[in-house]
Amino acid sequence: MKRALLSVSDKSGIADFARGLVAQGIELVSTGGTRKLLEEEQIPVIDIAELTGFPEMMDGRVKTLHPKVHGGLLGVRDNENHKSAMRIHQISPIDLVVVNLYPFAETVKSGADYDTVIENIDIGGPAMIRSAAKNHAFVTVVVDPSDYDNVLEQIASEEGINLATRKKLAAKAYARTAAYDSAISNWFAKVLENGDMAYRSFAGKLDQVMRYGENPHQWAAFYKDGSERCGVASAEQVQGKALSYNNINDTDAAFELVSEFDPKDSAAVAIIKHANPCGVGLGADLAEAYDKALACDPVSAFGGIVALNKEIDEDVAKKIIEVFTEVIIAPSATPQALAIFEKKKNLRLLLTGGLADVKADGLTVKSVSGGMLVQSRDNKSVHDCELKVVTKRQPTEKEMADLKIAAIVAKHVKSNAIIYAKEGATVGIGAGQMSRVDSARIAHRKSKDAAKAQKIKGALTAESVVASDAFFPFADGLLSAIEAGATAVIQPGGSIRDDEVIAAADEAGIAMVFTGMRHFRH
Repeated sequence: MKRALLSVSDKSGIADFARGLVAQGIELVSTGGTRKLLEEEQIPVIDIAELTGFPEMMDGRVKTLHPKVHGGLLGVRDNENHKSAMRIHQISPIDLVVVNLYPFAETVKSGADYDTVIENIDIGGPAMIRSAAKNHAFVTVVVDPSDYDNVLEQIASEEGINLATRKKLAAKAYARTAAYDSAISNWFAKVLENGDMAYRSFAGKLDQVMRYGENPHQWAAFYKDGSERCGVASAEQVQGKALSYNNINDTDAAFELVSEFDPKDSAAVAIIKHANPCGVGLGADLAEAYDKALACDPVSAFGGIVALNKEIDEDVAKKIIEVFTEVIIAPSATPQALAIFEKKKNLRLLLTGGLADVKADGLTVKSVSGGMLVQSRDNKSVHDCELKVVTKRQPTEKEMADLKIAAIVAKHVKSNAIIYAKEGATVGIGAGQMSRVDSARIAHRKSKDAAKAQKIKGALTAESVVASDAFFPFADGLLSAIEAGATAVIQPGGSIRDDEVIAAADEAGIAMVFTGMRHFRH
């Protein structure tokens, strides 16, 4: 290894890395800001203009797009025709390329205008990366400062980089440029409101390789997409074992749900098991909200995920640790609460610094055989609906408040979803059934079990309200809810049998509200 070309936007660690290369007798060539930094650090470096014979021009847009750069990268060293061309055109080999790219994603996040974002699309960087990576049989490409130390160690110990390492670095380089182009294309799709572009790609950066996926025989990893929306990806893990695939999936579901409730209005707690809520409660404080959430299904709460919408205090912390819990996620926690959780070494505690922005736009992606299903995030709720009372009886103020809570929870329950709520908490949840009637009945049955645990006669669903994530196709589902004790119902409406369902509600003397908005969650 004789010559290296350094051109980086992220300059962390580059000076020390460059010194290490020089110490190994490697000549450095550099561009613009990188060259200036190296010169300030008194590290010997050749300006790219000396190599190409052309100055940087067009505001730096053209500097490395030159045959003496790409010829030095792409020349096959044991090919006589390539060697002859390099001699004739005085092209010197470049053995190492160190490039990271213009901060495109960061520029977008800053809220920069269209033209500024366009100027932060790197052209020369990706071109050099791809050239070097293609010719990895002879050239080493480094795109990540985290690789600097390993590269220096191998150069020192082996007087170069071995082929196995060059292959891995080349693979990483192509993945990096693919992710970069993905960010650019998705930005264009957003600003041009062209969601159905002919080609779409989605990318992320590896954050964690897990022991396994949903099941022990499955490989799994967690990739972050670079967005700054509060949630599992942005949270600080304060304590506990590494998160598993299922932990992350369930914790995300819990935090998305609890973020629907504004802490200015009430404290809220959601307990999640297998991506479905088994209890949601609102209260004057978190301790009250937790008690309500736990009461809905104390059996299923064992080994669950607890999400809270406010800072965890000492009172609620004491309650949470009384039940075996896998993960706790909240915006923050008091020192007293942290001290309580420290006693449970395996308990995973995530602090996010805020709630998820439930109104933010974005995409969800699901793989299917041969492709991907892509849709916009479901960022609407009952608060965005024009509610219409369709029965003779109007819901009371208390019923309407509980109806809205039930409707919000229903959005986060696997379809078919039926949610009973009373006094600011869920009292029965039916999830993921093929029949809406079955969901209504299962929720009622489980509410009987919960009532028995509290030594209450009957079912918790008595005098509750009920929400359905989609319309009732027949009156039977509604009748099951009425049998469970529901006095008011909220549903999207829109069935060809709405009149039949409304008539059944009127006959039973209950109130019914249509939202006009469905929330399937498969």
